[in-house]
Amino acid sequence: MTYTIAPFGAWPSTISAARVAAGATPLSSLMLGGDDGCDIFWLAGRAAEAGRNTLLRYHGVNTEELTLAPFNVRSRVHEYGGGAYAVDGETVYFTHFKDNCVYRMVAGEAPVQVTQAGKQRFADFAVDRARNRLIAVRELHGDDEHAQPTNTICAISLDSGAGTVLVQGADFYSSPRLSPDGRSLAWLSWDHPRMPWQGTTLWQADFNDDGTLTTPVRIAGGAEESICQPEWSPDNLLHFVSDRSGWWNLYRLCRDRQRTEGLCPMEAEFATPHWTFGNSMYGFRSASEIICTYIDKGVSRLARLLPGSGKLECIANPYEEIRELRVANGYIAMLAGGPTIPLELARIDFTEEGVEILAQSIEDLPDEANLSVPTSISYPSSNGRTAHAFYYPPRNKDVQAPDGSKPPVIVIGHGGPTGMTVNTLNLKTQYWTSRGFGVLDVNYGGSTGFGRAYRDLLKGQWGIVDVEDCVNGAKALAERGLADADRLIIRGSSAGGLTTLCALTFHDVFKAGASYYGVSDLKGLDQDSHKFESHYNEYLIAPKAQADAVYAQRSPINHTDKLSRPMIFFQGLDDKVVPPQQSQMMVDALKKRGIPVEYVELEGEGHGFRKAENIIRTLEAELDFYQNIFKLNHA
Repeated sequence: MTYTIAPFGAWPSTISAARVAAGATPLSSLMLGGDDGCDIFWLAGRAAEAGRNTLLRYHGVNTEELTLAPFNVRSRVHEYGGGAYAVDGETVYFTHFKDNCVYRMVAGEAPVQVTQAGKQRFADFAVDRARNRLIAVRELHGDDEHAQPTNTICAISLDSGAGTVLVQGADFYSSPRLSPDGRSLAWLSWDHPRMPWQGTTLWQADFNDDGTLTTPVRIAGGAEESICQPEWSPDNLLHFVSDRSGWWNLYRLCRDRQRTEGLCPMEAEFATPHWTFGNSMYGFRSASEIICTYIDKGVSRLARLLPGSGKLECIANPYEEIRELRVANGYIAMLAGGPTIPLELARIDFTEEGVEILAQSIEDLPDEANLSVPTSISYPSSNGRTAHAFYYPPRNKDVQAPDGSKPPVIVIGHGGPTGMTVNTLNLKTQYWTSRGFGVLDVNYGGSTGFGRAYRDLLKGQWGIVDVEDCVNGAKALAERGLADADRLIIRGSSAGGLTTLCALTFHDVFKAGASYYGVSDLKGLDQDSHKFESHYNEYLIAPKAQADAVYAQRSPINHTDKLSRPMIFFQGLDDKVVPPQQSQMMVDALKKRGIPVEYVELEGEGHGFRKAENIIRTLEAELDFYQNIFKLNHA
């Protein structure tokens, strides 16, 4: 076999930025419906259409697009959205991103507007067929754009479009779930300063004859217990996920409604943080059988749970990440992926072997010989902690590096920061590894997937624990001979951008970095943040009484004299989560000191880039920046 000799970081690759953009079709919001329950619905992002979300349906053996342009099925509640549609037989209800209105649609017919345009947003729908209405989370904005909106659970009349408040008083609501017999409603609420993965409360109330609710009864949860995904079994028993044991495990309310019981206690996570609405990690095949997915040491497993005995049986499948799961009587539908499998929509029939693939996020897959398959690694970090990451070595079957050389390595700190990196095939990662970069994708302390104690490591320590775990990960690779210590790079987006900036400001391990809409000024983030995250820093950094001093100490913008590494910044000008001035201040400070810096501003982009041309532009600019800084084309 012949191959090219080229320096690490300068390998020719067939995985172009355009191929990354064209292949990156986000899949989300899986639902089941149709008159016989056999139709599968999901959302697909269209990068070529400015990131528009369109609704697709698998019906029989055919896939059809239900929402044509200009409709964009996307919610703006909590800014992060999710839960943008619901299915009732052949009818779909959805919210349109541009006007925040709710529409009703039957396949083959034009959508019909249900609600009037205004300052209200909706998400997380439940269809109350008996009362001819939708039940949803509503976020009502006032005329003052700086005032926080009001969140409630409301009923939307399908006759008039009028809204009636059913539940109010808390700062936040999610997951209104109607019992199968239509008599009861369950939901979650929480209040500032908590985030939903810190403490939520599960409520249940019965319906009065006029459609209002009786006095709610607290079922579980509180200030220090996080409840997720309430669901009703076919025989009207309320189930939910709680982290009361230190792990997000499954529970149910007993039939006497006086107590709750755990179904299968184990050191694994049956839920993920509520950043978006509509997440689903379990469902009912019958009243006596649950199909579920759980995260074990950062990897997803699929299983059958028998609540009566607590018996958990694994279901064989090729995936290591299961992002969403829906269950029907005869099959499972899920959004899942693995190290050589992109995120895809898969269907598993209970009566047949094998997996049927209905949609893939990447249709044009690279040659598997060019794919870098990650290794799950753990390594010692500061203060006796153990950190976790996925390491991707450089991989390109047509190229080899000169003998004795070591690759530059890009360390990635994920966003969130209460997020989790997974090992599903991602062309953005392969873009780097196929060019001779190593990649270390870090699940630093504070990440999901390793229990509450690991998640709480970030309490008061954002900008410290996450940074230490990234720094120590880079050191571990260099010590193992897997990285060039003089060409260590760190990159991150949003919260990961703060990790990047802190690592470059307060440590000397990394030689360059890239910040995608990253946080540089914690006080400014507090002042500019939207309602959902407006108190998050009280957990991550310090209570308000001590905040100013800690913010000043920990914000990179206040310590630019310590930052001497080249950087490139990417920023959407419509970003409401991390406003553009956060990046602009850092760029100005670095320019003033003569540090090599580049700044890429993107009009029409918010918190995360959706347009194909901008995905291409940012990747190519980042690669060019590294190659110039490290003279990778001249080694």
